[in-house]
Amino acid sequence: MAPSETTKRRVTILGSTGSIGTSTLDVIGQLGGRDAFEVVAVTGSGNIELLAKQARAVGAALAVTADESRYDELKQALSGSGIAVGAGRQALLEAAAAPADWVMAAIVGTAGLAPTLAAAQRGADIALANKECLVSAGELFVDAVAAGGGRLLPVDSEHSAVFQALEDDQRHAVERIVLTASGGPFRTWSREQMAGVTAAMARAHPNWSMGLKISIGSASMFNKALEMIEAKHLFDLRPDQIEVVVHPQSVIHSMVGYTDGSVLAQLGCPDMRTAIGYALSYPRRSALNVERLDFAKLSRLDFEAPDEERFPALRLARTALGRGGLQGAVMNAAEEAAFHAFVAGRIGFLQMAEIAEEVMEAMAGWAAAVSMDDVFAADAEARHRAGEIIAKKEMAA
Repeated sequence: MAPSETTKRRVTILGSTGSIGTSTLDVIGQLGGRDAFEVVAVTGSGNIELLAKQARAVGAALAVTADESRYDELKQALSGSGIAVGAGRQALLEAAAAPADWVMAAIVGTAGLAPTLAAAQRGADIALANKECLVSAGELFVDAVAAGGGRLLPVDSEHSAVFQALEDDQRHAVERIVLTASGGPFRTWSREQMAGVTAAMARAHPNWSMGLKISIGSASMFNKALEMIEAKHLFDLRPDQIEVVVHPQSVIHSMVGYTDGSVLAQLGCPDMRTAIGYALSYPRRSALNVERLDFAKLSRLDFEAPDEERFPALRLARTALGRGGLQGAVMNAAEEAAFHAFVAGRIGFLQMAEIAEEVMEAMAGWAAAVSMDDVFAADAEARHRAGEIIAKKEMAA
């Protein structure tokens, strides 16, 4: 339920020190702060100073760092505050299992899967900003949310847009959804030009302010590829109902097409706080201090088909959707391993997709998951295989 004058809504923010987490805290502040919300837990990783500052500012009951070696540092930073402190994987799970009504799932990567699952199983409403929960676990995660009795509220701007444009009593008439992509900083670059891209170049998104992983994922369009797989599970769609269009202005965040030819679009200035606020206040809307769209200043809205030759991640997503099973988990794990190698300067920008595709082909025969153990096993095997390929590419360079 939405916060009221008499009831404080209990919230937990998994990944509070990242861009989504900090925006969530800003929204909470705009919507009443401590008067409207009780922050049960905040979690982060390496930025202990910010995590402690956030925990004090909102009066969190618990603060957890994922880095077990930073426990003493966090404890010292929160000395005298009365805020409980934890560190490591088990502490993250305990934070997720704490009795919050609404949980922001903003831990980047597969590391966010287990804590988010723990919150879902407990019955919390899940504001989902972590892609891997649905990309890797798919139906298993959706079933866990349903069994727990909570709601799955998308926070990615594209999925939030679809969620807002879906008419509840017209879901039978949905023909397609159209996810928009900015095209990233290399939208017009040739593959030859992209071969020399560095991590510093790839993180410079033209429209959005995001963390390193999402920014580079946008540049390679792996971010959009993962969103395609997410959309299938979020909205119970067939693969052929999911389209992607490049929209450089990032004003239309996504669209829903209906069988009568109508298309409903959600528009707004590029600001994640809008999607976060919608998830936090759902099913009503709350007033937010964000930039308003000025139609008089919009000289044009451009659209173009994505180039799957220059950005093969989209093609890989269609392959994963077609094969089903554990291919989403495999693609995601291989891409994560390749991402870290790229950031470390071990491989080139274009090699991320090459590595993901090679691992997907090698593991195409893996059976569908029947438990989360199957998901974690596929994830581990894909990372291992990607690591071997990365090492070979380094030796050959």
